[in-house]
Amino acid sequence: MNPYHDDAVDWVVEGTGMRVAYDDFTTIDWIHDFAQERQRIRKLQRQPGLAGQIAVIYNWIQGWVVVLAVGITAGIVAGGSDIASQWLGGVKEGYCATGFYLNRNFCCWGLDDADQCEDWVSWDSGTFFVGYIMYMTFALTFATTAAYLVKTYAPYAEGSGIPEVKTILGGFVIRHYLGLETLVIKTVTLVLSTAAGLSLGKEGPLLHIACCIGNVLPRIFPRFKHNEAKMREILSAASSAGISVAFGAPIGGVVFALEEMSYYFSSDTMWHSFFCAMAAAIALKLMDPFRNEKLVVFQVSYNHDWHGFEMFFYLLLGILGGLWGAFFIRMNLRLAAFRKTSWLRIFPIYEVFLVCLLTAAVGYLNIFTRVQSPELLANLFRECDGGANYHGLCDQGGIALRVFSLLTASGVKGVLTILTFGLAIPAGIFMPSMVIGALFGRALGILLQSWQTHHPGFWLFASCLPDVPCVTPGSYAMVGAAAFMGGVTRMTVSLVIIMFELTGALTYVLPIMIVVMTSKWVGDAFGKEGIFDGIILLCGYPFLDDKEEYRLNTTASQVMTPVEDIVVVTATGNTLDSLDNLLRETQYKGYPVVNTLRDMMLVGYISRTELRYAIDEARKRNLPGNTPAGNVVPILENTPAFIEFRLWMDQTPITVSHRFPMDQVIVIFRKLGVRYVLCTQHGKLLGLITKKDVLRHLASTDQPGEQDISA
Repeated sequence: MNPYHDDAVDWVVEGTGMRVAYDDFTTIDWIHDFAQERQRIRKLQRQPGLAGQIAVIYNWIQGWVVVLAVGITAGIVAGGSDIASQWLGGVKEGYCATGFYLNRNFCCWGLDDADQCEDWVSWDSGTFFVGYIMYMTFALTFATTAAYLVKTYAPYAEGSGIPEVKTILGGFVIRHYLGLETLVIKTVTLVLSTAAGLSLGKEGPLLHIACCIGNVLPRIFPRFKHNEAKMREILSAASSAGISVAFGAPIGGVVFALEEMSYYFSSDTMWHSFFCAMAAAIALKLMDPFRNEKLVVFQVSYNHDWHGFEMFFYLLLGILGGLWGAFFIRMNLRLAAFRKTSWLRIFPIYEVFLVCLLTAAVGYLNIFTRVQSPELLANLFRECDGGANYHGLCDQGGIALRVFSLLTASGVKGVLTILTFGLAIPAGIFMPSMVIGALFGRALGILLQSWQTHHPGFWLFASCLPDVPCVTPGSYAMVGAAAFMGGVTRMTVSLVIIMFELTGALTYVLPIMIVVMTSKWVGDAFGKEGIFDGIILLCGYPFLDDKEEYRLNTTASQVMTPVEDIVVVTATGNTLDSLDNLLRETQYKGYPVVNTLRDMMLVGYISRTELRYAIDEARKRNLPGNTPAGNVVPILENTPAFIEFRLWMDQTPITVSHRFPMDQVIVIFRKLGVRYVLCTQHGKLLGLITKKDVLRHLASTDQPGEQDISA
């Protein structure tokens, strides 16, 4: 038995074998990690007396303390980033004469019309040209600084982060992606990139930041530090906190983690996610970054109900949202593929500079593309009854010009979003998708309202009461935002709940549900992958979507690597040097262990990392290179030194018949989270299937040549 580990007997009995730290870009062994947790719990329960009871209680408390700390920290970081991005975003347009540290809202606090605020000094108060130059100068400075920081100090801080976090939650290991340096740089650069006025959102990056917090804080407890499966339960809770603070929707965050993010979502994980999202929302509420007692600036409420005839126009928004989502996904993924093979890959900072230059130069000319996205979204959602009239949105005249400005802004935002999402800076897709849909929806609502106002006797408006507003343009902005966001992300239940928590209008849940499903159906007609799944496929991450149904007519024998092409290790007949030479001459991630090369009876499976560790430990004991090594300990008396690797070997690998249907093999990979499946017949090894073999097979049957799995 292995003399240098205290738990050797327990691990041999458990049968899954011990593991050392997982290598970068490998998949965790869920079965082993859960077995490790079972062992740890058994050791706690075996402790006698009061000390044992305290140990069990302390073990139970750890999980709740961790998710509480993660939630509170995520709320504080989100609130701080809101305050900083608002101030820097205002600097592009002017400054407060009474205090440079005040943004425009705080500088003009208490005034219904911020345009009449004398304390706010706009750069364009003198000439339009001065304001134009100052706006572009600050925008380029913020964006270029963000790109430089990301490129120099934390390359993993770029992008949304949701595809990679989703892959990590599926069991893939990407070292440093959720590290402290990524957390710090992404938090700082998220503020800079949003303040630059680029067509991007902070919701996806906030989820990434929350997961970074969920990866850093729990490591003070060995229970999470040394168990990747348990760590992913905390990361699931952290992802719900990220959405909670991004949208002010704690319940939506929990459902989003369940629907879109988590690979393994037990009842304990659900409660931890609920608690973490709640803690994050409370922390953000106490910070009150907007000083309006709202979790996000674009929270809104509606006082008017919708009418039956409006459902036709809601469905139109749903159809347009699905079409836009399909178009955006195709164009953005093509641009992302071009980035991988062109000069843009070598000069990402210059690309950010050029896109920001285009955004600032074009965006400044239209007020609806100039202002910060959260502020714009809040005013597009708002009703006109409160007296607020954001840049003429509620004027009765000039409808054609107003609608033209809204549609132009929607088109410009669409093009800029395609160019921006995927740059080497923190960039989310939720907010720009909502803004594009809200602009289009508000334009449609204004046209419909004008139609009803000028032709109240038309049969379509028979349900409208006289002298009472019948059409609420702001509601069309809200429904349009849900439609376009659903078309891009293919979210369903979580999106409906998020929109409900944003508006608090129970009466609009049904239209939102219908619009979201319409958007998804239309988008699915052109391809079932949302933007995040498309990025996962493009990057070649080994991820099997648990929502996808695979109907294949193949068997395991058609996909497996046959035994003739596999390097195996025999249970006996090896020496320390022979195993060392095997690792030097081959680069496989693991090796099946068979009884002998003649009978090929399967004994187990040992990973490369564990075999390397066992050999290194033996070298530390100064054992000669001809020392026997294997799975079976010699029974003879006076046996010389012997290296037994049974402790590090998986003695109970998942095996299937070579005739087993391939779609059921995929179910095994998804449900059990295994890294490999061995094909046998009456105990004799016939072949090996890994997750990458499965992905290659799916790529060849569904999308030949489009999936790169070299990662």
